[in-house]
Amino acid sequence: MTTKVATVEEEFRNGFFDAAAFAGQALSSRTHLAAVIDHTLLKPEATRDQVVRLCEEAAQYGFACAMVNPSWVSTACSVLAGTGVRVGTVLGFPLGSSLSVTKREEAVELIKLGAHDLDMVLNIGMLKSGMNDRVQQDIHGVVEVAHEAGALVKVILETCLLNVEEKLRASELVIAAGADYLKTSTGFSTGGATPQDVALLRGVAGSRCGVKASGGIRTLSDARAMLEAGANRIGASASVSILHEFDAQ
Repeated sequence: MTTKVATVEEEFRNGFFDAAAFAGQALSSRTHLAAVIDHTLLKPEATRDQVVRLCEEAAQYGFACAMVNPSWVSTACSVLAGTGVRVGTVLGFPLGSSLSVTKREEAVELIKLGAHDLDMVLNIGMLKSGMNDRVQQDIHGVVEVAHEAGALVKVILETCLLNVEEKLRASELVIAAGADYLKTSTGFSTGGATPQDVALLRGVAGSRCGVKASGGIRTLSDARAMLEAGANRIGASASVSILHEFDAQ
């Protein structure tokens, strides 16, 4: 399962990505669908037992990664050791307004603990203030650390808080900073992913980077809509339910 995801990332590095073909393949089997889902538990009240269960499910079903809060990264890495399933986490989460040096140092420490996928929140206030250079530098600081260690960076735009111009500008800044994915949402703001936003982000990204849809994706229909709109990664807490729905269709 992880090999499939790595292959897609290689396609981006080679400047190739066929969104329609990818969606068709991802929806062709439960195994392929699981391989593009980040199995996620970011609730502040999540317990250790719940995190362990999430990781066990990630290994059982072959999800792309188990996405947990920073304090649980070491636990997740321990549970998933030897399974081939990656550990993902968040930084500057959920507001994006942490100091750039804080985000960078957080990335350093999370990578040391074993995290592979780093989902960081863009500085939304700076974006809206037109401080484009600062926004790009904020992202690049994390990208630099992550790529040196072979890790991925997905940048959360929080699209529900942005107008169309801001979504387009943010996407270009993320790509210019060298990030691996544009991501729609934290799931903790006023709205989540929409097919319209995913299509817009894919329109900007083309084959330059990935697009992750997250926030409010609870059903197979939701996941299908995001993939068909151009997402190549899905973030969901209802991942197991989505796969069971796939099996039942």
